[in-house]
Amino acid sequence: MTRGGKLAVLAALTAMLFVASLSAGKLWVPPSAWFSGDPRWTIVAELRLPRALLGMAIGAVLGLSGAVLQGFLRNPLADPAVVGVSPCAALGAVAAILLGIGGGVGLFACAMAGAGGAVALLAALTWRSASATTFVLAGTVLSSLAGALTAFLISIAPDPYAVAEVIDWLMGALTDRGVEDLARAAPFLVAGAALLLLTAPSLDALTLGEEAARSLGVRLGRVRALVVAGTGLAVGASVAVTGVVGFVGLVVPHLLRPVFGHRPGALLAPSALGGAALVLAADSLCRLAPGAGEVRLGVAMALLGAPFFLVLLLRREAAGWI
Repeated sequence: MTRGGKLAVLAALTAMLFVASLSAGKLWVPPSAWFSGDPRWTIVAELRLPRALLGMAIGAVLGLSGAVLQGFLRNPLADPAVVGVSPCAALGAVAAILLGIGGGVGLFACAMAGAGGAVALLAALTWRSASATTFVLAGTVLSSLAGALTAFLISIAPDPYAVAEVIDWLMGALTDRGVEDLARAAPFLVAGAALLLLTAPSLDALTLGEEAARSLGVRLGRVRALVVAGTGLAVGASVAVTGVVGFVGLVVPHLLRPVFGHRPGALLAPSALGGAALVLAADSLCRLAPGAGEVRLGVAMALLGAPFFLVLLLRREAAGWI
């Protein structure tokens, strides 16, 4: 099958999962009830449609950013958290919740400010060197610092209800997300995805090594800026609106490489579609879980992603890669 045919199959799978996401829940709403005057259509139109669109968009940018980072760093274990944007965005949101700043708008603004701060610090720490190693080390420093500050804020918070809200938010979920959340996040998600897609030719050149890429005219500083800015916008917005949803950027590129090949630039579009499909499927399963409540999306992705990560490490070790 050609690459175009494979992309069409993946797009069709994503569309099917989108339809399933509109139907799935404690109350099943089949497509036959959507346009027949059935009162259950209100549930689909007002609750599930914005949630499914947001889940699809967030999954797409997380899958895309994971593929870009793995290509840029030449490290198959890289994911969006490696640059520190996710932890810093989470730190901003946690601060907003504990300080009682402005509801949804204030939380989103503080989370995006945290992501912007991560981008600025990352640029400041790496502007003298375009080396991927420096980039990874700077991201590790930011992640560790943001994680420590988040734990510190939780530990000194005087309000136990705010702490409970923070913990619930940190688990990541699409529960109760509506049109306002989608409208708030969409511009940043689209802008970040556009910047990340611009890196495709450079990622292919980087497979030959940094020196060879420079000889082919690749400006590593420009590529790094696109990666940092694109990840900051896309991942920052996703964390700001849903909380922390991990493992999508790690898992999706690995699932799709056997199908679409190992060329980084050719993996970007499939990873976006695959990320959207994975998040839609996981969110549907979260709603179908037994019990009165829902399993949090971040928890479900961790339960799926952690065993995958362990198997990947064991395979790499068995092959003598690490």
